[in-house]
Amino acid sequence: MSDGELKELLDFSVSAAREAGEITLRYFRRKFETRLKGKDNFVTQADLEAEEFLRREIAKRFPEDSIVGEEAGESAGTSGRRWIIDPIDGTYSFVHGVPFYGVLLGCEVDGDPSVGVINIPALGELVYAGRGLGCFWNGEPARVSQTGRLEDALLLSTDFGSCARYGFGAAAEKLQRRAAQRRTWGDCYGYVLVATGRADVMLDPAMNVWDCAALLPVLEEAGGTFTDWEGRRTIHSGNAVATNAALFGEVMQIIKENGRDS
Repeated sequence: MSDGELKELLDFSVSAAREAGEITLRYFRRKFETRLKGKDNFVTQADLEAEEFLRREIAKRFPEDSIVGEEAGESAGTSGRRWIIDPIDGTYSFVHGVPFYGVLLGCEVDGDPSVGVINIPALGELVYAGRGLGCFWNGEPARVSQTGRLEDALLLSTDFGSCARYGFGAAAEKLQRRAAQRRTWGDCYGYVLVATGRADVMLDPAMNVWDCAALLPVLEEAGGTFTDWEGRRTIHSGNAVATNAALFGEVMQIIKENGRDS
């Protein structure tokens, strides 16, 4: 795919994710219907409307592309491109009126995550990237930090407590002890902070493909890494680690040394 074609996909993605974010803001900190689809896993009318909008726009512009979304499943395509939607990443934040939720839109080209957009509408932050085109934060180039030692780093996780439930308790505990500072309530905003140089490492022990698809190109184009807990570059492993690249080796060594909990 040429840079021009990729730029077309990126421009479309930015515009669509921005408009989907506006849909979510119509509901944010207002009364709306909420239901549980699992323990602490909410779905709202805003999720449904935002995903429906994105699916409609993609189908209109790229009718031969496949689409997969958190709320409405997958529709087949023939082009070799697959759009991956999370209409509200961080729904727990959204329903509690916390502005750290985001609209995620990613596009795989022949199986490679090539375009990613993270819109944090309640904060007015839009981060986006295309393979080989760079990463941008509200129109300005975005780069990861230069922090070179974990002892100087800011470590993030959506929920450190959940790491033990998924078998990463010992590794997460060691990383927390080694890092200079630790903060939580992350979801996709934690990855935004790493991509824009405001944090250094982000951990999540449980992720879906729609949580990951937009993040990988954003982190990589910002100069960082996005892998699973074994260090593999993928959006399909069900977990994720993002770093500023300088810390990748140290973080992965700690995870390897502490193994996976039995």
